[in-house]
Amino acid sequence: MTDYRRYRIKGGCYFFTVALVDREQGVLIENIGQLRLAFREVMANHPFQIDAIVILPDHLHCIWTLPEGDDRFSMRWRQIKSAFSRQVPKVEARSKSRIKKRERGLWQRRFWEHGIRDDRDYRQHLDYIHYNPVKHGYVQRVVDWPYSSFHRFVGWGVYPQDWAGDEVNQEMDWE
Repeated sequence: MTDYRRYRIKGGCYFFTVALVDREQGVLIENIGQLRLAFREVMANHPFQIDAIVILPDHLHCIWTLPEGDDRFSMRWRQIKSAFSRQVPKVEARSKSRIKKRERGLWQRRFWEHGIRDDRDYRQHLDYIHYNPVKHGYVQRVVDWPYSSFHRFVGWGVYPQDWAGDEVNQEMDWE
């Protein structure tokens, strides 16, 4: 079995990509309430901060900051995936391997994580998260995607409402 090595920093800040097995499904936004509930349930028992997030039909990206002394992001993702999976109908196909392991065929088993290195890295991942619905062709303008923390950042004055409307590389006001 492959030994996945994760970059772990207690109290660290991380960028994640988590995806469904079937990238043609729209399960995440079709069941956005259940996904939010899954996050809330896990956060109640194992607190962490969601700095930024975007939910797309078949995957999500987010930045988390973990509590000081805590690096257990894998456990949190396992619980979020499990809590969400219990709340949605079982309609997905399952491989023999998943049946044997009594797993749903909803989520990809693995996820991508990246430890945020510095402010510049944080800003680049923040931009990537918020621009993702445009990149995938779901909307023409970032502001038009409802399942994103972009709107919160606009309210804080970090992004202008028309950010990336005409030009992807607009600078943000981080001062």
